[in-house]
Amino acid sequence: MMGDRPSPPRAMSSAATTSPSVDKVDGFSRKSVRKAKQKRSQSSSQFRAQGKPIELTPLPLLKDVPAPEQPELFLKKLQQCCTVFDFIDTLSDLKMKEYKRSTLNELVDYVTVSRGYLTEQAYPEVVKMVSHNIFRTLPPSDSNEFDPEEDEPTLEASWPHLQLVYEFFIRFLESQEFQPSIAKKYIDQKFVLQLLELFDSEDPRERDYLKTVLHRIYGKFLGLRAFIRKQINNIFLRFVYETEHFNGVAELLEILGSIINGFALPLKAEHKQFLVKVLIPLHTVRSLSLFHAQLAYCIVQFLEKDPTLTEPVIRGLLKFWPKTCSQKEVMFLGELEEILDVIEPTQFVKIQEPLFKQISRCVSSPHFQVAERALYYWNNEYIMSLIEENSSVILPIMFSSLYRISKEHWNPAIVALVYNVLKAFMEMNSTLFDELTATYKSDRQREKKKEKEREDLWKKLEDLELKRGLRNDGIIPT
Repeated sequence: MMGDRPSPPRAMSSAATTSPSVDKVDGFSRKSVRKAKQKRSQSSSQFRAQGKPIELTPLPLLKDVPAPEQPELFLKKLQQCCTVFDFIDTLSDLKMKEYKRSTLNELVDYVTVSRGYLTEQAYPEVVKMVSHNIFRTLPPSDSNEFDPEEDEPTLEASWPHLQLVYEFFIRFLESQEFQPSIAKKYIDQKFVLQLLELFDSEDPRERDYLKTVLHRIYGKFLGLRAFIRKQINNIFLRFVYETEHFNGVAELLEILGSIINGFALPLKAEHKQFLVKVLIPLHTVRSLSLFHAQLAYCIVQFLEKDPTLTEPVIRGLLKFWPKTCSQKEVMFLGELEEILDVIEPTQFVKIQEPLFKQISRCVSSPHFQVAERALYYWNNEYIMSLIEENSSVILPIMFSSLYRISKEHWNPAIVALVYNVLKAFMEMNSTLFDELTATYKSDRQREKKKEKEREDLWKKLEDLELKRGLRNDGIIPT
Protein backbone atom coordinates (compact mmCIF):
# COMPACT_ATOMS: atom_id res chain seq x y z
CA MET A 1 0.00 0.00 0.00
CA MET A 2 1.19 3.49 -0.80
CA GLY A 3 1.08 6.28 1.79
CA ASP A 4 -0.86 6.48 5.03
CA ARG A 5 -4.16 5.90 3.26
CA PRO A 6 -7.18 5.35 5.50
CA SER A 7 -9.68 2.61 4.80
CA PRO A 8 -13.32 2.67 5.94
CA PRO A 9 -13.75 2.12 9.68
CA ARG A 10 -14.77 -1.38 10.63
CA ALA A 11 -17.73 -1.78 12.98
CA MET A 12 -16.70 -3.22 16.31
CA SER A 13 -18.42 -4.31 19.45
CA SER A 14 -17.08 -3.44 22.86
CA ALA A 15 -17.50 -5.90 25.69
CA ALA A 16 -18.88 -4.04 28.69
CA THR A 17 -19.65 -5.49 32.06
CA THR A 18 -21.33 -4.02 35.07
CA SER A 19 -19.82 -3.57 38.48
CA PRO A 20 -21.28 -5.43 41.46
CA SER A 21 -24.29 -3.57 42.86
CA VAL A 22 -24.19 -2.24 46.39
CA ASP A 23 -26.98 -1.01 48.62
CA LYS A 24 -25.21 2.08 49.92
CA VAL A 25 -22.67 4.49 48.53
CA ASP A 26 -20.85 6.68 51.07
CA GLY A 27 -23.85 6.55 53.39
CA PHE A 28 -26.47 7.26 50.70
CA SER A 29 -28.82 4.65 49.30
CA ARG A 30 -28.28 3.49 45.72
CA LYS A 31 -31.77 4.76 44.93
CA SER A 32 -30.93 8.32 45.98
CA VAL A 33 -27.69 8.22 43.99
CA ARG A 34 -29.54 7.06 40.88
CA LYS A 35 -32.11 9.86 41.37
CA ALA A 36 -29.25 12.37 41.45
CA LYS A 37 -27.87 10.90 38.24
CA GLN A 38 -31.24 11.17 36.54
CA LYS A 39 -31.20 14.92 37.21
CA ARG A 40 -27.95 15.24 35.28
CA SER A 41 -29.10 13.07 32.38
CA GLN A 42 -29.11 16.16 30.17
CA SER A 43 -26.56 18.93 30.29
CA SER A 44 -25.18 21.65 28.09
CA SER A 45 -22.60 24.41 28.25
CA GLN A 46 -24.50 26.32 25.56
CA PHE A 47 -26.55 28.79 27.50
CA ARG A 48 -26.80 32.55 27.84
CA ALA A 49 -27.65 34.90 30.63
CA GLN A 50 -31.28 35.97 30.97
CA GLY A 51 -31.98 38.77 28.54
CA LYS A 52 -34.02 39.70 25.53
CA PRO A 53 -35.38 36.82 23.43
CA ILE A 54 -33.37 36.05 20.29
CA GLU A 55 -35.00 37.17 17.07
CA LEU A 56 -33.94 35.86 13.65
CA THR A 57 -35.33 37.43 10.47
CA PRO A 58 -36.95 34.66 8.41
CA LEU A 59 -35.30 34.19 5.01
CA PRO A 60 -36.88 32.67 1.88
CA LEU A 61 -36.25 29.02 1.09
CA LEU A 62 -33.28 28.35 -1.16
CA LYS A 63 -35.46 26.50 -3.68
CA ASP A 64 -37.75 29.53 -3.97
CA VAL A 65 -35.08 31.94 -5.29
CA PRO A 66 -33.39 31.91 -8.72
CA ALA A 67 -30.25 29.75 -9.00
CA PRO A 68 -27.86 32.75 -9.37
CA GLU A 69 -29.08 34.14 -6.03
CA GLN A 70 -28.79 30.88 -4.11
CA PRO A 71 -25.05 31.09 -3.18
CA GLU A 72 -25.58 34.48 -1.51
CA LEU A 73 -28.70 33.29 0.33
CA PHE A 74 -26.76 30.17 1.37
CA LEU A 75 -24.16 32.41 3.06
CA LYS A 76 -26.86 34.42 4.87
CA LYS A 77 -28.42 31.24 6.23
CA LEU A 78 -25.00 30.04 7.43
CA GLN A 79 -24.53 33.34 9.27
CA GLN A 80 -27.96 33.02 10.90
CA CYS A 81 -27.14 29.50 12.09
CA CYS A 82 -24.15 30.87 14.02
CA THR A 83 -26.69 31.90 16.67
CA VAL A 84 -26.57 29.48 19.62
CA PHE A 85 -29.62 28.90 21.81
CA ASP A 86 -29.98 27.90 25.45
CA PHE A 87 -31.47 24.38 25.53
CA ILE A 88 -31.35 24.00 29.31
CA ASP A 89 -34.12 26.61 29.44
CA THR A 90 -36.65 24.47 27.59
CA LEU A 91 -39.26 27.23 27.29
CA SER A 92 -37.11 30.02 25.86
CA ASP A 93 -37.02 31.03 22.18
CA LEU A 94 -39.14 28.08 21.06
CA LYS A 95 -40.15 29.66 17.75
CA MET A 96 -36.60 30.70 16.84
CA LYS A 97 -35.19 27.30 17.86
CA GLU A 98 -37.60 25.63 15.48
CA TYR A 99 -36.71 28.13 12.75
CA LYS A 100 -33.00 27.38 13.13
CA ARG A 101 -33.69 23.63 13.14
CA SER A 102 -35.66 23.86 9.88
CA THR A 103 -32.91 26.07 8.37
CA LEU A 104 -30.24 23.51 9.29
CA ASN A 105 -32.36 20.77 7.75
CA GLU A 106 -32.62 22.84 4.58
CA LEU A 107 -28.84 23.37 4.51
CA VAL A 108 -28.23 19.64 4.90
CA ASP A 109 -30.48 18.88 1.93
CA TYR A 110 -28.98 21.73 -0.10
CA VAL A 111 -25.33 20.61 0.21
CA THR A 112 -26.38 17.04 -0.57
CA VAL A 113 -28.07 17.67 -3.92
CA SER A 114 -27.03 21.14 -5.16
CA ARG A 115 -24.15 22.08 -7.42
CA GLY A 116 -22.30 25.37 -7.72
CA TYR A 117 -22.95 26.54 -4.15
CA LEU A 118 -19.38 25.96 -2.92
CA THR A 119 -17.83 29.26 -3.86
CA GLU A 120 -14.56 30.27 -2.24
CA GLN A 121 -16.51 32.65 0.01
CA ALA A 122 -18.55 29.73 1.40
CA TYR A 123 -15.60 27.88 3.02
CA PRO A 124 -14.87 30.33 5.87
CA GLU A 125 -18.61 30.79 6.53
CA VAL A 126 -19.19 27.00 6.76
CA VAL A 127 -16.26 26.53 9.16
CA LYS A 128 -17.37 29.57 11.18
CA MET A 129 -20.93 28.23 11.54
CA VAL A 130 -19.74 24.74 12.52
CA SER A 131 -17.22 26.16 14.99
CA HIS A 132 -19.80 28.42 16.66
CA ASN A 133 -22.09 25.46 17.26
CA ILE A 134 -19.87 22.52 18.17
CA PHE A 135 -16.81 24.07 19.84
CA ARG A 136 -17.65 24.67 23.48
CA THR A 137 -16.50 23.81 26.98
CA LEU A 138 -17.99 20.41 27.76
CA PRO A 139 -20.21 20.09 30.86
CA PRO A 140 -18.13 19.01 33.87
CA SER A 141 -18.10 15.30 34.65
CA ASP A 142 -17.13 14.18 38.13
CA SER A 143 -15.30 10.89 37.54
CA ASN A 144 -16.04 9.83 41.12
CA GLU A 145 -19.75 10.11 40.41
CA PHE A 146 -19.97 8.93 36.79
CA ASP A 147 -19.07 5.32 36.06
CA PRO A 148 -19.14 4.77 32.26
CA GLU A 149 -19.48 1.00 32.75
CA GLU A 150 -22.59 1.32 34.92
CA ASP A 151 -24.25 4.72 34.61
CA GLU A 152 -26.20 6.36 31.82
CA PRO A 153 -24.19 9.09 30.04
CA THR A 154 -25.03 12.79 30.24
CA LEU A 155 -26.74 13.65 26.95
CA GLU A 156 -26.21 16.97 25.20
CA ALA A 157 -29.38 19.06 25.57
CA SER A 158 -28.67 21.04 22.38
CA TRP A 159 -28.59 17.84 20.28
CA PRO A 160 -31.62 18.83 18.09
CA HIS A 161 -29.39 21.51 16.54
CA LEU A 162 -25.99 19.91 17.11
CA GLN A 163 -26.85 16.73 15.22
CA LEU A 164 -27.89 18.70 12.14
CA VAL A 165 -24.69 20.79 12.29
CA TYR A 166 -22.60 17.60 12.30
CA GLU A 167 -24.72 16.12 9.50
CA PHE A 168 -24.27 19.28 7.45
CA PHE A 169 -20.50 19.33 8.00
CA ILE A 170 -20.10 15.69 6.96
CA ARG A 171 -22.11 16.29 3.76
CA PHE A 172 -19.96 19.38 3.13
CA LEU A 173 -16.72 17.36 3.50
CA GLU A 174 -18.07 14.58 1.27
CA SER A 175 -19.35 16.92 -1.46
CA GLN A 176 -18.00 16.33 -4.97
CA GLU A 177 -17.28 20.07 -5.17
CA PHE A 178 -15.24 20.14 -1.94
CA GLN A 179 -11.70 21.42 -2.52
CA PRO A 180 -9.17 20.63 0.26
CA SER A 181 -6.73 23.18 -1.23
CA ILE A 182 -9.17 25.98 -0.30
CA ALA A 183 -10.54 24.41 2.88
CA LYS A 184 -7.07 23.89 4.44
CA LYS A 185 -6.89 27.63 5.15
CA TYR A 186 -9.76 27.21 7.62
CA ILE A 187 -9.67 23.54 8.68
CA ASP A 188 -6.24 23.76 10.30
CA GLN A 189 -4.35 22.41 13.32
CA LYS A 190 -6.29 24.62 15.73
CA PHE A 191 -9.57 23.31 14.32
CA VAL A 192 -8.38 19.69 14.70
CA LEU A 193 -7.26 20.28 18.30
CA GLN A 194 -10.68 21.63 19.25
CA LEU A 195 -12.32 18.72 17.44
CA LEU A 196 -10.24 16.19 19.40
CA GLU A 197 -11.17 17.82 22.71
CA LEU A 198 -14.84 17.14 21.92
CA PHE A 199 -14.16 13.38 21.94
CA ASP A 200 -14.39 13.65 25.73
CA SER A 201 -18.13 14.28 25.37
CA GLU A 202 -20.24 11.90 27.45
CA ASP A 203 -22.85 11.78 24.70
CA PRO A 204 -22.13 8.68 22.54
CA ARG A 205 -24.17 10.17 19.65
CA GLU A 206 -21.79 13.12 19.42
CA ARG A 207 -18.69 10.92 19.61
CA ASP A 208 -20.03 8.80 16.76
CA TYR A 209 -20.41 11.88 14.52
CA LEU A 210 -16.98 13.18 15.58
CA LYS A 211 -15.46 9.85 14.55
CA THR A 212 -16.83 10.26 11.02
CA VAL A 213 -15.78 13.93 10.80
CA LEU A 214 -12.19 13.24 11.92
CA HIS A 215 -11.91 10.29 9.57
CA ARG A 216 -13.01 12.44 6.62
CA ILE A 217 -10.54 15.18 7.56
CA TYR A 218 -7.71 12.62 7.87
CA GLY A 219 -8.57 11.26 4.43
CA LYS A 220 -8.76 14.64 2.64
CA PHE A 221 -6.02 16.73 4.32
CA LEU A 222 -2.65 15.04 3.82
CA GLY A 223 -0.84 17.85 5.62
CA LEU A 224 -2.82 17.21 8.83
CA ARG A 225 -2.27 13.45 9.07
CA ALA A 226 0.94 13.45 11.10
CA PHE A 227 -0.49 16.15 13.39
CA ILE A 228 -3.68 14.15 14.01
CA ARG A 229 -1.70 11.01 14.88
CA LYS A 230 0.57 12.97 17.22
CA GLN A 231 -2.36 14.57 19.07
CA ILE A 232 -4.15 11.22 19.47
CA ASN A 233 -0.85 9.89 20.82
CA ASN A 234 -0.80 12.74 23.38
CA ILE A 235 -4.41 12.11 24.42
CA PHE A 236 -3.67 8.43 25.06
CA LEU A 237 -0.49 9.19 27.04
CA ARG A 238 -2.40 11.59 29.30
CA PHE A 239 -5.16 9.01 29.66
CA VAL A 240 -2.78 6.20 30.67
CA TYR A 241 -0.32 8.06 32.87
CA GLU A 242 -2.30 10.97 34.31
CA THR A 243 -6.10 11.03 34.23
CA GLU A 244 -7.45 7.56 33.31
CA HIS A 245 -10.51 9.52 32.20
CA PHE A 246 -11.40 10.23 28.57
CA ASN A 247 -14.73 9.23 27.07
CA GLY A 248 -13.68 8.91 23.42
CA VAL A 249 -10.90 6.31 23.61
CA ALA A 250 -12.94 3.64 21.78
CA GLU A 251 -13.85 6.01 18.95
CA LEU A 252 -10.26 7.25 18.50
CA LEU A 253 -9.02 3.65 18.44
CA GLU A 254 -11.60 2.80 15.80
CA ILE A 255 -10.27 5.61 13.62
CA LEU A 256 -6.72 4.41 14.25
CA GLY A 257 -7.69 0.90 13.18
CA SER A 258 -8.45 2.15 9.67
CA ILE A 259 -5.39 4.46 9.67
CA ILE A 260 -3.08 1.56 10.61
CA ASN A 261 -4.65 -0.53 7.86
CA GLY A 262 -3.44 2.08 5.36
CA PHE A 263 0.15 2.42 6.64
CA ALA A 264 2.80 2.03 3.95
CA LEU A 265 5.47 -0.66 4.31
CA PRO A 266 8.03 -0.81 5.77
CA LEU A 267 6.48 0.74 8.88
CA LYS A 268 8.03 3.99 10.09
CA ALA A 269 9.82 4.01 13.47
CA GLU A 270 7.16 6.48 14.65
CA HIS A 271 4.42 3.89 14.11
CA LYS A 272 6.32 1.08 15.86
CA GLN A 273 7.00 3.34 18.82
CA PHE A 274 3.31 4.22 19.03
CA LEU A 275 2.48 0.52 19.23
CA VAL A 276 4.98 -0.26 22.00
CA LYS A 277 4.83 2.97 24.02
CA VAL A 278 1.11 3.78 23.75
CA LEU A 279 -1.12 0.92 22.58
CA ILE A 280 0.41 -1.79 24.79
CA PRO A 281 0.30 0.37 28.01
CA LEU A 282 -3.39 1.12 27.26
CA HIS A 283 -4.03 -2.42 28.54
CA THR A 284 -3.22 -1.30 32.10
CA VAL A 285 -6.15 1.08 32.68
CA ARG A 286 -9.13 0.11 34.83
CA SER A 287 -11.74 0.87 32.15
CA LEU A 288 -10.19 -1.46 29.56
CA SER A 289 -13.50 -3.22 28.88
CA LEU A 290 -14.93 -0.02 27.34
CA PHE A 291 -12.48 -0.05 24.42
CA HIS A 292 -10.76 -3.45 24.45
CA ALA A 293 -12.33 -4.68 21.18
CA GLN A 294 -11.04 -1.63 19.29
CA LEU A 295 -7.61 -1.84 20.96
CA ALA A 296 -7.21 -5.54 20.10
CA TYR A 297 -8.20 -4.77 16.50
CA CYS A 298 -5.44 -2.10 16.26
CA ILE A 299 -2.86 -4.53 17.69
CA VAL A 300 -3.78 -7.24 15.19
CA GLN A 301 -3.66 -4.70 12.33
CA PHE A 302 -0.05 -3.87 13.28
CA LEU A 303 0.95 -7.55 13.38
CA GLU A 304 -0.63 -8.24 10.00
CA LYS A 305 1.41 -5.34 8.62
CA ASP A 306 4.68 -6.40 10.27
CA PRO A 307 4.89 -9.91 11.81
CA THR A 308 8.27 -9.13 13.40
CA LEU A 309 6.40 -6.98 15.96
CA THR A 310 4.74 -10.12 17.39
CA GLU A 311 7.42 -10.82 19.99
CA PRO A 312 7.48 -7.32 21.59
CA VAL A 313 3.66 -7.23 21.57
CA ILE A 314 3.21 -10.59 23.32
CA ARG A 315 6.02 -9.87 25.80
CA GLY A 316 4.34 -6.51 26.51
CA LEU A 317 1.00 -8.20 27.19
CA LEU A 318 2.69 -10.73 29.49
CA LYS A 319 4.44 -7.88 31.31
CA PHE A 320 1.12 -6.13 32.00
CA TRP A 321 -0.85 -9.31 32.64
CA PRO A 322 -3.55 -8.60 35.28
CA LYS A 323 -2.82 -10.25 38.62
CA THR A 324 -6.03 -9.62 40.55
CA CYS A 325 -8.80 -9.05 37.97
CA SER A 326 -10.26 -12.17 36.39
CA GLN A 327 -12.43 -10.13 33.99
CA LYS A 328 -9.32 -8.52 32.49
CA GLU A 329 -7.55 -11.90 32.32
CA VAL A 330 -10.39 -13.23 30.17
CA MET A 331 -10.01 -10.18 27.88
CA PHE A 332 -6.24 -10.69 27.63
CA LEU A 333 -6.75 -14.36 26.74
CA GLY A 334 -9.25 -13.41 24.04
CA GLU A 335 -6.83 -10.88 22.55
CA LEU A 336 -3.97 -13.39 22.64
CA GLU A 337 -6.08 -15.84 20.65
CA GLU A 338 -6.70 -13.14 18.02
CA ILE A 339 -2.93 -12.57 17.83
CA LEU A 340 -2.20 -16.32 17.61
CA ASP A 341 -4.70 -16.55 14.74
CA VAL A 342 -2.41 -14.37 12.59
CA ILE A 343 1.00 -15.33 14.05
CA GLU A 344 3.67 -16.77 11.78
CA PRO A 345 5.24 -20.09 12.89
CA THR A 346 8.70 -18.51 13.02
CA GLN A 347 7.43 -15.86 15.43
CA PHE A 348 5.52 -18.41 17.52
CA VAL A 349 8.75 -20.27 18.32
CA LYS A 350 10.26 -17.08 19.82
CA ILE A 351 7.50 -16.59 22.41
CA GLN A 352 6.12 -20.08 23.04
CA GLU A 353 7.88 -20.66 26.37
CA PRO A 354 6.85 -17.46 28.27
CA LEU A 355 3.44 -17.58 26.56
CA PHE A 356 2.56 -21.12 27.63
CA LYS A 357 3.92 -20.59 31.14
CA GLN A 358 1.27 -17.86 31.45
CA ILE A 359 -1.39 -20.05 29.82
CA SER A 360 -0.49 -22.80 32.28
CA ARG A 361 -1.08 -20.39 35.17
CA CYS A 362 -4.43 -19.39 33.65
CA VAL A 363 -5.48 -23.03 33.27
CA SER A 364 -4.69 -23.49 36.96
CA SER A 365 -6.76 -20.44 37.97
CA PRO A 366 -9.43 -21.13 40.61
CA HIS A 367 -11.69 -18.76 38.65
CA PHE A 368 -13.40 -21.11 36.20
CA GLN A 369 -13.96 -18.46 33.48
CA VAL A 370 -10.22 -17.78 33.26
CA ALA A 371 -9.40 -21.50 33.13
CA GLU A 372 -12.17 -22.16 30.61
CA ARG A 373 -11.04 -19.31 28.29
CA ALA A 374 -7.46 -20.61 28.31
CA LEU A 375 -8.56 -24.21 27.59
CA TYR A 376 -10.62 -23.01 24.60
CA TYR A 377 -7.31 -22.43 22.77
CA TRP A 378 -7.31 -26.18 22.07
CA ASN A 379 -10.54 -25.74 20.05
CA ASN A 380 -8.72 -23.46 17.57
CA GLU A 381 -7.39 -25.48 14.63
CA TYR A 382 -4.54 -23.12 13.74
CA ILE A 383 -3.34 -22.83 17.35
CA MET A 384 -3.56 -26.63 17.65
CA SER A 385 -1.33 -26.99 14.59
CA LEU A 386 1.26 -24.66 16.17
CA ILE A 387 1.09 -26.59 19.46
CA GLU A 388 1.50 -29.91 17.65
CA GLU A 389 4.57 -28.68 15.76
CA ASN A 390 6.15 -27.58 19.06
CA SER A 391 4.69 -30.19 21.44
CA SER A 392 8.13 -31.21 22.71
CA VAL A 393 8.47 -27.70 24.24
CA ILE A 394 4.86 -26.95 25.17
CA LEU A 395 3.80 -30.31 26.64
CA PRO A 396 6.40 -30.28 29.48
CA ILE A 397 5.32 -26.72 30.40
CA MET A 398 1.62 -27.59 30.53
CA PHE A 399 1.62 -31.20 31.73
CA SER A 400 1.88 -30.92 35.52
CA SER A 401 -0.84 -28.25 35.70
CA LEU A 402 -3.19 -30.24 33.47
CA TYR A 403 -2.65 -33.55 35.26
CA ARG A 404 -3.15 -32.01 38.71
CA ILE A 405 -6.32 -30.16 37.60
CA SER A 406 -7.76 -33.37 36.14
CA LYS A 407 -7.64 -34.86 39.65
CA GLU A 408 -8.32 -31.85 41.86
CA HIS A 409 -10.33 -29.04 40.17
CA TRP A 410 -13.68 -28.17 41.77
CA ASN A 411 -15.50 -27.49 38.48
CA PRO A 412 -16.53 -30.60 36.48
CA ALA A 413 -16.73 -28.61 33.22
CA ILE A 414 -13.07 -27.60 33.59
CA VAL A 415 -12.08 -31.20 34.37
CA ALA A 416 -13.84 -32.37 31.19
CA LEU A 417 -12.00 -29.74 29.09
CA VAL A 418 -8.68 -30.73 30.67
CA TYR A 419 -9.27 -34.38 29.82
CA ASN A 420 -9.79 -33.39 26.17
CA VAL A 421 -6.54 -31.40 26.18
CA LEU A 422 -4.62 -34.29 27.77
CA LYS A 423 -6.07 -36.64 25.17
CA ALA A 424 -4.97 -34.28 22.38
CA PHE A 425 -1.44 -34.11 23.81
CA MET A 426 -1.31 -37.90 24.12
CA GLU A 427 -2.25 -38.26 20.44
CA MET A 428 0.35 -35.66 19.42
CA ASN A 429 3.33 -37.23 21.19
CA SER A 430 2.51 -40.44 23.07
CA THR A 431 6.14 -41.24 23.93
CA LEU A 432 6.76 -37.88 25.61
CA PHE A 433 3.32 -38.03 27.23
CA ASP A 434 4.14 -41.41 28.84
CA GLU A 435 7.53 -40.14 30.04
CA LEU A 436 5.96 -37.06 31.62
CA THR A 437 3.23 -39.16 33.23
CA ALA A 438 5.81 -41.49 34.81
CA THR A 439 7.95 -38.54 35.94
CA TYR A 440 4.92 -36.75 37.40
CA LYS A 441 3.79 -39.84 39.34
CA SER A 442 7.33 -40.44 40.59
CA ASP A 443 7.62 -36.81 41.70
CA ARG A 444 4.25 -37.00 43.43
CA GLN A 445 5.31 -40.15 45.31
CA ARG A 446 8.48 -38.41 46.46
CA GLU A 447 6.43 -35.40 47.56
CA LYS A 448 4.01 -37.65 49.47
CA LYS A 449 6.93 -39.43 51.12
CA LYS A 450 8.44 -36.08 52.17
CA GLU A 451 5.04 -34.93 53.46
CA LYS A 452 4.73 -38.15 55.52
CA GLU A 453 8.24 -37.69 56.95
CA ARG A 454 7.41 -34.08 57.77
CA GLU A 455 4.17 -35.08 59.52
CA ASP A 456 5.97 -37.80 61.49
CA LEU A 457 8.64 -35.34 62.59
CA TRP A 458 6.01 -32.82 63.74
CA LYS A 459 4.23 -35.58 65.66
CA LYS A 460 7.47 -36.54 67.46
CA LEU A 461 8.11 -32.89 68.32
CA GLU A 462 4.57 -32.51 69.65
CA ASP A 463 5.00 -35.66 71.80
CA LEU A 464 8.29 -34.36 73.20
CA GLU A 465 6.70 -31.00 73.97
CA LEU A 466 3.77 -32.72 75.70
CA LYS A 467 6.10 -34.82 77.89
CA ARG A 468 8.16 -31.74 78.79
CA GLY A 469 5.00 -29.93 79.84
CA LEU A 470 3.85 -32.87 81.99
CA ARG A 471 7.26 -33.02 83.73
CA ASN A 472 7.12 -29.31 84.43
CA ASP A 473 3.69 -29.78 85.98
CA GLY A 474 5.01 -32.62 88.15
CA ILE A 475 2.67 -35.19 86.65
CA ILE A 476 5.58 -37.26 85.29
CA PRO A 477 8.57 -37.58 87.65
CA THR A 478 11.84 -36.23 86.32
